[in-house]
Amino acid sequence: FSKIFSHEALESYLPKIQLVIKDTLRAWSSNPESINVYHEAQKLTFRMAIRVLLGFRIPDEELSRLFEVYQQFVENVFSLPMDLPFSGYRRGIRARETLQKGLEKAIQEKLQNTQGKDYADALDILIESGKEHGKELTMQELKDGTLELIFAAYATTASASTSLIMQLLKHPRVLEKLREELRSKGILHNGCICEGSLRLDNISSLHYLDCVIKEVLRLFTPISGGYRTVLQTFELDGFQIPKGWSVMYSIRDTHDTAPVFKDVDVFDPDRFGQGRSEDKDGRFHYLPFGGGVRTCLGKHLAKLFLKALAIELASTSRFELATRTFPNITLVPVVHPVDGLKVKFFGLDSNQNEILTGTDAMLGATV
Repeated sequence: FSKIFSHEALESYLPKIQLVIKDTLRAWSSNPESINVYHEAQKLTFRMAIRVLLGFRIPDEELSRLFEVYQQFVENVFSLPMDLPFSGYRRGIRARETLQKGLEKAIQEKLQNTQGKDYADALDILIESGKEHGKELTMQELKDGTLELIFAAYATTASASTSLIMQLLKHPRVLEKLREELRSKGILHNGCICEGSLRLDNISSLHYLDCVIKEVLRLFTPISGGYRTVLQTFELDGFQIPKGWSVMYSIRDTHDTAPVFKDVDVFDPDRFGQGRSEDKDGRFHYLPFGGGVRTCLGKHLAKLFLKALAIELASTSRFELATRTFPNITLVPVVHPVDGLKVKFFGLDSNQNEILTGTDAMLGATV
């Protein structure tokens, strides 16, 4: 799987990620009503996994149906393993079976139709990597691999995307500072993203954008922690932890209690700036993607997606909270707003002016 997230692979994914995000924001802006950001972000990350990572050419209607089945699978993935009629476990198993049938059909069509390919997607890389190691992947292995990639790209990225939008709404100065950085780097000009300006090296040079994404992941880490198996008996604060035990480390508690972070409850991207670099003082104070040799393989792809989303939000969208107050946050199964975050998006023309549509456009013309 490591080749799927190499620098070369990310470079080839980037234009496709941009296209999916642009199409999504255009759809959000054309909706006359407010949208549920968390639900729509789930759709966005699912579409990104299907279209970009896996390269499946599934029609929109079938993609929507597959998304509904996938949601049923995810909702029941942590059910008690009791295979009884109407149980969550049974619903989850059935959803997985339906998913795998749809994935098998998409994989077969992909293997048969290689015309018009302009980049190597994650599934292509996975298949070729298997051949390089003298192993032809079976259809079951391909289905399992694709389902794992979708699962890895889905909930956590949707959570972080929602948190990003919420923080940009709460902190308009941060959004404006992002725009200033994009202008200074020649990426944003006259309200438009300059053609060909969004390359991997250009995005990597956006230091303030990097600070914003880091701060979103510090304050709103999508998952609470991870599990490890003890390889050697050790002692921690006077307690002996035996070899072979399973232990859980808490990402959120680590971020909340790490002494390197000042004013831990404050959203402050500048804490990661060159003058402060609060994440550099110690190896395991900041670990949104885990740590050690089993750190998340997809962390660079996740950060690239969030950065591409932030750039599009800062460049081509205006959005505002559709409720009086910001919603409360729940931590399970991943961090997300209780009501999903209701936001109204507006399209912008090339001069950063709001585009009026329908009745509003007629009224605007009259005025």
